[in-house]
Amino acid sequence: MNQESIELIQNYYDAFNAGDMDTFLNLLTDDVIHDINQGKREIGKDAFGQFMGGMNRNYKEQLADMVIMATEDGKRAAAEFVVLGEYLQTDEGLPPANGQKYRLPAGAFFEIRDNKVARITNYYNLNDWIAQVGA
Repeated sequence: MNQESIELIQNYYDAFNAGDMDTFLNLLTDDVIHDINQGKREIGKDAFGQFMGGMNRNYKEQLADMVIMATEDGKRAAAEFVVLGEYLQTDEGLPPANGQKYRLPAGAFFEIRDNKVARITNYYNLNDWIAQVGA
């Protein structure tokens, strides 16, 4: 496994957990591709920053139990983790928010270029999340 790529992804998630959006976004290429779980594909650091702004308004999340893997050439990586969250503000098309807490297994796949994240594809079970916050 490529240690440089593993460290990049670890830094990416460390910045996320610290709420350090400047560092978080600086680890992305300008033309980053973001495949949103069960959603559309967005391209560009600005679009990703706007997405994260909405996420940070509606959710308070920490990622735990992180396992990161990378290919030997460092061009691809994957992470598996648990999202420990709180639903703060109702997100469009989703159940009403009232501070519900959730614990959600998740994963992500990455393409890496020039020691930056060039693509991120996130996966989690939306039905599981809805069952946790909709009760």
